[in-house]
Amino acid sequence: MAQKENKPKQAHSSGSKNLVKGRSAQHPEGAGKVSVEERPARYPAGDGSPGRRRSRELKWDKLDNTANLFPVIAGESMSNVYRISATLKEDIQQELLQKALEMVLPWFDVFQVRIRYGMFWYYFETNQKPAPRVKEEYRYPCQYISPNRNNNYLFRVNYYRNRINLEVFHVLTDGMGGITFLRELVYQYLRLAHPVLQEKLGDGLCSDTSLSREDSYLKNYRKGHKKGYKTQRAYLVKGERLKPLQLGVMHGYMPIPKLKEVCRAYGVSINEYLVAAFLWSIYQECLHGIPSPRPISSCVPVNLRPYFDSITLKNFFVIVSAVFWPKKESYRFEEVVQIVAESLRGQINREHLENLFAYNVSNEKNFILRAVPLFLKSIAMRHVYRTSALANTTTVTNIGNIQVREEYQEYIAGFSSFLSMSKGQNIKGNICSYQDTLVFSISSVLADVSIQRGFFRRLAEDGVPVRIETNGVYEE
Repeated sequence: MAQKENKPKQAHSSGSKNLVKGRSAQHPEGAGKVSVEERPARYPAGDGSPGRRRSRELKWDKLDNTANLFPVIAGESMSNVYRISATLKEDIQQELLQKALEMVLPWFDVFQVRIRYGMFWYYFETNQKPAPRVKEEYRYPCQYISPNRNNNYLFRVNYYRNRINLEVFHVLTDGMGGITFLRELVYQYLRLAHPVLQEKLGDGLCSDTSLSREDSYLKNYRKGHKKGYKTQRAYLVKGERLKPLQLGVMHGYMPIPKLKEVCRAYGVSINEYLVAAFLWSIYQECLHGIPSPRPISSCVPVNLRPYFDSITLKNFFVIVSAVFWPKKESYRFEEVVQIVAESLRGQINREHLENLFAYNVSNEKNFILRAVPLFLKSIAMRHVYRTSALANTTTVTNIGNIQVREEYQEYIAGFSSFLSMSKGQNIKGNICSYQDTLVFSISSVLADVSIQRGFFRRLAEDGVPVRIETNGVYEE
């Protein structure tokens, strides 16, 4: 059976497949390669002091194709912020984490920006203000990042005990970019906290850390594709909500070897199995195993980089949908697993993935649409978003197995991640793994936790041992 670990009411952790490939107020949780020659061996700190910033000229940059949507729909009630966390084996020292951020940030042009409102599009401008302040976590996770606060940065870094949290407004980058930035931040923090690492490795980015700002959507665009996303309405999970700004989070830790054994028995991948188990729980706990006039559907983000040979640090993903439509009187779990697996396998191929993003890129390149003022574009984009968002019940994203350099492994206990809510989606799942442990994190704004219980119970029935943590919200 799943075992619950009683946690103190505390701050919480993490949230976009591994997009890195191969490589509370009262209860606060309340890629590619670049050669070494492309960057100096040490950080550009002038005299070598960690707090110094290199001078930067003012630059402008376009938002990538996916990013164009996020500033239009984001707000206090739908932040479009995700969190990724690294848990260390020691308590965090705030001043060292601040220094580490100040040393790492100048390398990442994708993060060192502010957003501006133009006549026709939003755009990025180099942010010449000091790095945002690192704080101990004191609020609920994944809250809206106002572009007029936080020194105008679109990400925040905070900590709680031994956990470093990176929260990112999706307009900047997807999970790959978030993991890449957090990993370098953790590396630098550990070098400051442990001089022996600094003496051995020096201060600088790993040679395989990509800093590319390429818009891979535009680079890989091909004409002639029709609309690839669906707009049929899905079953929506509703119920009593938590207090405003509260986000309940539940992490389930499980051993990967046992999980693989179970998945082999079903003939599916870990991702397919976990998505199916999540939809099964919604079917059982909300529909009580009876037919539905609407399908249960989950967004499943797919990292496009390995399909199009990209190393960009910007957003480069599309959404496919895992669909289970309960039309008959009853289903066995084995049936649902196969239905979900077949649904995903039919969509995850280069031709279909290209079709999904090509339609959106064609609109961006349309000369007539480009000349439409931004306020009119925003009205149209909100309408299209509302229609497409209601076509999915939930989201389950997999940021994969996070790899770290051997020299740092003894200091890092694990990683976790989760997502904020979006239109019509009041509960979401996130998959993250490190070494031999996988973490399935469920974030929700609903007071009822029957879906979470049903999900972890389903895994336990298959023989997967699960250790559960919560962020204290459900205990209030």
